[in-house]
Amino acid sequence: MSEALLYSFRRCPYAMRARLALRYSGVAVRIVEVSLKAKPAEMLALSPKGTVPVLSVGGQVIDESLAIMQWALAQHDPDDWLLQNEPAALALIAENDQDFKHHLNRYKYAERYPEHPMEHYRAEGEVFLQKLEILLAGRSYLLAEHLSLADVALAPFVRQFAHVDREWFASTPYIRLQTWLQRFLESPLFVAVMAKP
Repeated sequence: MSEALLYSFRRCPYAMRARLALRYSGVAVRIVEVSLKAKPAEMLALSPKGTVPVLSVGGQVIDESLAIMQWALAQHDPDDWLLQNEPAALALIAENDQDFKHHLNRYKYAERYPEHPMEHYRAEGEVFLQKLEILLAGRSYLLAEHLSLADVALAPFVRQFAHVDREWFASTPYIRLQTWLQRFLESPLFVAVMAKP
């Protein structure tokens, strides 16, 4: 297989989860860090929508982060991140990518959405945090006793939500979620994919 090429932006949660899956699966990939103000013509030629991540491999272009993760895991998934294609994982990721991301954007950039105060958007996003806290009641990860696709796909977004107001997040009753997020942020895998190029 020819070398894979990934157009990425280090702090983008979609790009993060693509890099995490590619690294975990052991796919050899060259990462091109993109300036969102000056997107490279080569990337736009592959994917005119102009968002990261974009993976080019063996003549194939994949420009959705979840599809990149699934492609990577199809190559090699030693710890069963796919959980035998557990449908609950895809349902949770869809809820994250649609509803939670919607509230996260408004909470993070509340000044752009003056219809409601920041706390309103935060409360809307909290509904999802509460759901995750309940999922973590009996185990250390969201859907299994080990890291899975759901954890890795959601964690970059929960991280972003937590970092809008770290003091607030630390003061919440979501103790299991805080522990889950901290474990993820300190994991060798996350540290590796966040290293500055």
